[in-house]
Amino acid sequence: MIIKSVVIVAFILIIISLGSALFHLINHKAEEVSEKTVNALTFRITLSILLFIFVFIAVATGIYKPGGLGAKMHMQKPIQTEPSNK
Repeated sequence: MIIKSVVIVAFILIIISLGSALFHLINHKAEEVSEKTVNALTFRITLSILLFIFVFIAVATGIYKPGGLGAKMHMQKPIQTEPSNK
């Protein structure tokens, strides 16, 4: 549950940062505000990379186990047919 909460909070922060960059880009065209746009986008990229690394480590260590359709498909064993003795 904690891992899901961390991921949700990270996604919300990423969206807020992206919105902040868009706001600074559209409303102001000065050089000073351009730096604010770059900082917001840099923060978003850094947070996205950290989130990816966090999820990768959580899955690799077994702390979090994916449970979607793809995970169910990989868990099923293929049906083996016995060769006929003719």
